[in-house]
Amino acid sequence: MTVERFASGGPFEERYGYSRVVKAGPFLFTAGCTSIVDGMVAHVGDAGAQAREAFGIALAALSKAGASIRDVVRTRMFVAPTVDVDAVGRAHGEVFGAVKPTAALYVIHGFVHPDMLVEVEVEAYRP
Repeated sequence: MTVERFASGGPFEERYGYSRVVKAGPFLFTAGCTSIVDGMVAHVGDAGAQAREAFGIALAALSKAGASIRDVVRTRMFVAPTVDVDAVGRAHGEVFGAVKPTAALYVIHGFVHPDMLVEVEVEAYRP
């Protein structure tokens, strides 16, 4: 099985030693994606907008690795605080409603930056 790694140039990838996407055979996995754009947290205070931004970043990274939204089979959403769960779930529905991957949503204590409300992971299968 061939394993390929794809970087996006994000601020933490080199420092923390990870790839934005790893393609292992027919499977593609994104690292956790947030709403960091040009080094800054976008959409401060708006969890739904942060989720849409993070999903967009994940899907763009998957596209560079050869997968499309139709190939997405699983998503994970991490949210803090609990009050933002519905906004994030609705954003997921807007993005993935036609694809309907398996999904999990976790409420966590917090993130590495206080303005982050959401982090997502996306997995695709492309035989």
